[in-house]
Amino acid sequence: MSAKSVEIIPVSGTEVLIPLNKLKKSPNNARKTPHSEAMVEAYAASIAAKGILQNLVVEPELDGEGAATGCYLVTIGEGRRLAQLLRVKRKEIKKTEPIRCIVDTANDPHEISLDENVTRESMHPADQFEAFRKQADERGLGAEEIAARFGVTPNVVRQRLRLGAVSPKLIQLYRDGDLALEQVMAFAITDDQARQEAVYERLTYDRDASTIRRLLTETHVAATDRRARFVGLEAYTEAGGTVLRDLFTEDRGGYLEDVSLLDLLVTARLGREADSLRAAEGWRWTEAHLDFPHAHGMRRVYPHPVELSAEDQAALQAVQSEFDRLTEQHQTAEELSDEVDARFGELETEIDRLESKRQAYDPDDIVRGGAFVILNHDGAVRIERGFIRPEDEKAHAETGQDSSAQALEEEGVGGDEAKRDGEEGEEENEEEEEVPRLSDTLVRDLTAHRTLGLRLNLSEQPEVAILAVTHALAAQIFYFGANAHVVGIQPVKTDLAVHAVGIEDTAAGKSWSDRHTNWARQMPKDVAGLWYFVAELDHDSRMSLFAHCTALTVNAVKLPFDRRPCALSAADRLAEAVGLDMTSYWCPTVRSYLGRVTKAGILEAVREGVSEEAAERLSSLKKADMAQAAEQLLAATGWLPMLLRTAAPQGQSEVKGSELRSQAAE
Repeated sequence: MSAKSVEIIPVSGTEVLIPLNKLKKSPNNARKTPHSEAMVEAYAASIAAKGILQNLVVEPELDGEGAATGCYLVTIGEGRRLAQLLRVKRKEIKKTEPIRCIVDTANDPHEISLDENVTRESMHPADQFEAFRKQADERGLGAEEIAARFGVTPNVVRQRLRLGAVSPKLIQLYRDGDLALEQVMAFAITDDQARQEAVYERLTYDRDASTIRRLLTETHVAATDRRARFVGLEAYTEAGGTVLRDLFTEDRGGYLEDVSLLDLLVTARLGREADSLRAAEGWRWTEAHLDFPHAHGMRRVYPHPVELSAEDQAALQAVQSEFDRLTEQHQTAEELSDEVDARFGELETEIDRLESKRQAYDPDDIVRGGAFVILNHDGAVRIERGFIRPEDEKAHAETGQDSSAQALEEEGVGGDEAKRDGEEGEEENEEEEEVPRLSDTLVRDLTAHRTLGLRLNLSEQPEVAILAVTHALAAQIFYFGANAHVVGIQPVKTDLAVHAVGIEDTAAGKSWSDRHTNWARQMPKDVAGLWYFVAELDHDSRMSLFAHCTALTVNAVKLPFDRRPCALSAADRLAEAVGLDMTSYWCPTVRSYLGRVTKAGILEAVREGVSEEAAERLSSLKKADMAQAAEQLLAATGWLPMLLRTAAPQGQSEVKGSELRSQAAE
């Protein structure tokens, strides 16, 4: 019978080196919830860089007879044991790697395990921020190096380094509990500590993180701004511009700090676009503007329909045929391949290019006219063509007279014959002068009587009255400076783009522009022919032009200090009369409404448009997230704010009320 070997148990409190494969998880460990993978990763990175900084506490494993097995149960340090096992799996160490441990057989293992996890206080986050900053400043470690040593991502390190750069004064307020972490994160958007402190001094009762970010970036330009999108971040940074980035929120590209440089780049590129347009199309002038100069004081001309050349017509037919063939081939396909989708795009672009040739400006208008090159609200270039300056109108009129005289000479009408014609003309003028000239007073008297006659007759002929009013409106709307109307009605046009940024780019704005352009193209070139143009329209077309001109003068914009309640009330009645349904022209988005009202306003919209439960689900979100979520919820509901709602006509309201009462009675 062989003697059983006896494992010698170290004295309690002894520090020993135990092979990793001899360490086991203790059933007496108070922590029952497993360590997270991220925590084990962090332990592994720390140990790889610095070794195990705190010994494990273990107790000997005993078999059923109370004899030591040679293995040890980890009472304190299970996370470090798992981290070393992870390093074994990665082949960084061997499974027999010696681990420094303290043997404890004097204390209750469960109690000391509980003690380890309960009777300790975590480091204040501010201390973490400053400690990480010290690693970077004093040891020269980069974010990636620090991340590797502490088992966190480089982005987490960058965030802590940014927080560590916040003003010590604000960090102390955070330590004292006077600032929340979310507010400190907002201050960390910039490393300018003086500016951070200045913004803190400006804060009153509203210390929301979004307010702090807004104040810190109020002199910057968001990367989503149309100017930044037009120039591009790459071109801006290549020119020496700097971008401020928020590491704690979705900043959608950051904030451009050098606004002067950005504006310089925008102006230069718009100028190049204007020069290219002038060279390509032959306009007399082109001007680059950030916004459309509505008070330009110029007449505008429009292109007129022209026939396509035989070459362009053949090209259009070929492209259209290919487009139709592809459409037929893939009409049942659920998804198009990238090649087919790209070809559809090319064909559509070419069709649009050729179709645009069906409209052309008069060469004479191009020679004396110009175009504005504008930065659109989406960051794209917008071109408005066909504007003629007053001085070019006069110069053209003078040139036109000279060219007529020259044409007469070229046709052989000149010399003595022309002289005789001139002399005969002088004789006729002398004869005309012999006719008694009426005094100004008499002319006024007679024309006043004629005006009264016109009024009496016109008042009995509504159709002619519509003709006269339509002529007067069209003469002033479509012709610049043309004093050609006899009816004393003046259209007052309100530029809606002044009151609502981007309204011209909406579907409704483009629809109105297309409608106006369509009428403008039909107008006779000379205002003298306008009466006959309006008179020769059929009844429906004349009424349509009348309605368009009248509609252009509608102004239901409510200004802060507007004092015209009767006019706005009339706007409500007009909305009822035309059956206005604003869901066809407007929907609640972050940009149009939800991002411009308070959180209470967003919740009220969701409550009205969706349900009380949906509003309750959003109530805990931050405003930006709440607005985004509300936009999706309200997209298909047809919800409108009170200002955009149209009341049902009174008769309909009474009928509907009667129906509801009948249903209730049933």
